[in-house]
Amino acid sequence: MAEYLPSFKPGQAVTLKASAAITGGQLVEVTGSGTVGPAGAASTKVIGVAGFDAVTNDNVTVYSGGVQHGTASGAVAAGDVVQAGAAGTIATGSVAPVGIAITSAANGADVRVQFNR
Repeated sequence: MAEYLPSFKPGQAVTLKASAAITGGQLVEVTGSGTVGPAGAASTKVIGVAGFDAVTNDNVTVYSGGVQHGTASGAVAAGDVVQAGAAGTIATGSVAPVGIAITSAANGADVRVQFNR
């Protein structure tokens, strides 16, 4: 996914610096002062979804809130509570929830999520 746009209503967008290589559509987490990187599994620091690919030290737009979409890690059913999976994916789980899946998806497929942050 080289570029990313929110699925429906755009959430708030903020521009931050990439602390590592990021792919558009990955969940990102705060990695330092004004920086983000791909979210790790069950991260409590997820702030949104990267708007496009970025390399280290590039500026990247991060979308939060609203309905966003990303890559499912494992099967996700509509209505599941979801959190970050490994490498900025979206997985079922309630340890560090980021929202509720509004579509179902198989592993590696696109899933839409109503973000709660």
